[in-house]
Amino acid sequence: MKLLFLGDIFGRPGRKVVKNLVPELRKEYKIDLVIANCENLASGRGITSRTAEEMFRSGVDLFTGGNHLWDKRESYDYIRNCKKIVRPANYPPSALGQEKLIHTCENGIKIGVFNLVGQAFMSNSDNPFLKADALIEELSAEVKIIFVDFHAESTAEKRSMGFYLDGRVSALIGTHTHIQTADEEILPQGAAYITDAGMTGAHDSVIGVKKEIILDKIKTGMPNRYEASDKGLQINGVIIEIDNDTGKSLRIERLRRKYNDT
Repeated sequence: MKLLFLGDIFGRPGRKVVKNLVPELRKEYKIDLVIANCENLASGRGITSRTAEEMFRSGVDLFTGGNHLWDKRESYDYIRNCKKIVRPANYPPSALGQEKLIHTCENGIKIGVFNLVGQAFMSNSDNPFLKADALIEELSAEVKIIFVDFHAESTAEKRSMGFYLDGRVSALIGTHTHIQTADEEILPQGAAYITDAGMTGAHDSVIGVKKEIILDKIKTGMPNRYEASDKGLQINGVIIEIDNDTGKSLRIERLRRKYNDT
């Protein structure tokens, strides 16, 4: 299996990049499955049914979430009912959405997917390591390939999770910081790993927001209305090749491609 994972798609600029680059990337790399982090899809905070369906039509197959997944109240019914989105599984059971999913690709290959959030420097959540244990036990009875998006702030927490899950999942990919790291590797027991896949959106910005707005807030200490930048568009993510029989990853390639719409 060849899997393309996209780091956090940020607002309209990120969606524009996906619409224009994902179809050609699928052909170029012969991609079987595209997964993307969607928590910043609509105006940089949360998702809507319209923005999600736009991405599905553009070649994204599945979505993972994060702490901003529920920021748009109008999306609650959509998140509850959509079978292509996983929410952070270590939130309380009452949180809207599904903890895990099993997806069958067009070539018949099955993959299990789940999403966790970190505890360091983030809002309260259950222990992600223990929740991962439970989900892997459930999924491994049905699939060989398991993909995990760990949406976390701390690099140490992400690195620890990589080693903790190595040999039990096919890939542990970090998200949340919007800054792509250069530490992609196949861990000793076959899990593909990167601390952060980065951001799909405008990189002439501060994590997607117009830099002037953030600099003004830093200088004055006053709250400000965030607006997504539309300059320096890039797609960020990783391409992972996985052995269908063993579930172990064979190769991980960091993807960082600029998009010029002029």
